[in-house]
Amino acid sequence: MLPSELISWDNAVFRCYLGWSMILLFKMFALSILAGLMRFITSTFANPEDLMSPKLKVKFDDPNVERVRRAHRNDLENILPFFIIGLLYTLTNPSAFLAITLFRVVGIARIVHTLVYAVVVVPQPARALSWFAAYGATIYMAVQVVVTAAF
Repeated sequence: MLPSELISWDNAVFRCYLGWSMILLFKMFALSILAGLMRFITSTFANPEDLMSPKLKVKFDDPNVERVRRAHRNDLENILPFFIIGLLYTLTNPSAFLAITLFRVVGIARIVHTLVYAVVVVPQPARALSWFAAYGATIYMAVQVVVTAAF
């Protein structure tokens, strides 16, 4: 395929990449909203101008708010690289079955990671397994991009 055919609605790999990227983007938006909700529920505000009452004080240590913030930071550290690597991987003209499977693994694993980390806290190894699944798939795609570009 020519590069223009790879970045096309006619390419199932590209469509799948876009679909899972948008799902993960909306998941990140939802986690931002959850962080804000947790701040209101627990009256934990990081800025003086956000305090809803003069009786409240700036706080940085609510465990529920911090858990959601850590989950969101983990998303930023893992999903943003996936956006770039996944697009570059699409340009290598991979097997449709393999690429679509990898995109699904990353998407589902990142959703599970958020659920077991920030929504319904589940003991390890649930979070680690979901993180490793998405990370491994993303690293595989990155290696394939390097191999294709270098050789």
